[in-house]
This record gives sequence, C-alpha cells and structure tokens, in this order.
Amino acid sequence: MPRLNPDKPVIHPDCTLTDSRFGRYVEIGQGSRVAYSALDDYSYCDRYADIANATIGKFANIASFTRIGPTDHPMGNASLHHFLYRSHDYWDDAERDDAFFAHRKSRRTEIGHDTWIGHGAVIRPELSIGHGAVVAAGAVVTGDVAPYMIVAGVPARPLRARFPRAVAERLMQLAWWDWDHARLRAALEDFRALPAEAFLEKYEGTGRGA
Repeated sequence: MPRLNPDKPVIHPDCTLTDSRFGRYVEIGQGSRVAYSALDDYSYCDRYADIANATIGKFANIASFTRIGPTDHPMGNASLHHFLYRSHDYWDDAERDDAFFAHRKSRRTEIGHDTWIGHGAVIRPELSIGHGAVVAAGAVVTGDVAPYMIVAGVPARPLRARFPRAVAERLMQLAWWDWDHARLRAALEDFRALPAEAFLEKYEGTGRGA
C-alpha cells in the first residue's frame, strides 16, 4: 500500500480521470473513473468507483463499485439512445450535442465531509449528502440526505441518525475536518479512543484550524 502524501494523489492502475481536482492525501482506487469532479483533502474511493460531476468534501470514504452522479438519458424524446447526443460517432456530417453535455455537467452532486458511501451504492445527480452521513451498501439515493443520517434501501430511506441532533450540530460547529495535519496527528489517540460526545467535551472551545 503506497504511503499517502500531500503533494499529489495516489492513483492506482487502470483509472480514467477527466478534468478533475484532488486535494491532499487523496487516493483513487484501481479501475475507478472520475470525471468533472473534485475530491477534497483525505478523501478516497476504493476500486472501480464511478464518480461524475461531483463535489466531494474532506475525509469522504467511498467504497468499491459505487456510482455517484450517474448520467441520464433524454427520456422525453422519441428515443433516449445516445445517438441523439453522440451523433458524431454515427455520422460524419453530424455534430455532438454540446448543450446536452453541458447540462449533464451542470447537475452537480454534493458529498459532505466525513461521509461513508457503502459498497455498490448509487447516488443520483443534483443531490446533497450531508456531513457525517452514511449511505448503506447497495442503496440507491434519490433524495437529499441530512447530516449524520444513515440511509439504506432502494430507494434509500432514513434508518436512524448517527448521533442525536445536538451532538451532530456540535460536531459540525467543531469542524474538525478543517484542522491542519499536525493538529489531526496530535488528536489521533482521542479520535481513536473517545466517543463523539467525550471528544466534543475535550475539544470544544479550542478553536478551529491549527
């Protein structure tokens, strides 16, 4: 396993990357496809993830074979086949439908900080997954997910909150994901050992950042 570093992402073999940006300590799993997207610091995706038109926060945990921002077909037309918009692949005298592709890219999916997207989950375009939320394996998310909510099923429905609302709000106020690398290291043992409320009690009021 290669050591992660702040200078460039670790890109495993057979990935396809298109016009995407990566923060510090980012890892892209083998065979993944990332297009027109941004992964912020410490986020990663496991093998064969397919991510398009997404803005992903810090510390996102994206499992293998997930799909974020799957593209749509024009279902209101007489045909929904891609010969409508990839027309240049079929006829020498036809052009691709640039407006269609521009509309696709505009439909951003937003994934918050410290999220967990389970194996094989699908998250539809133009949705928001709140900070700290968990999407269960195999779920198909068709609506926004509140911060620190766990959702599962097809279509995905809330199972339960990770923490009481007050604790979730305190975690978002603490915003530990904005701490610098040295401060994260200094708090590592507490991240490992302390339940969320005890962690909050220790670090609330200590300020954001370094």
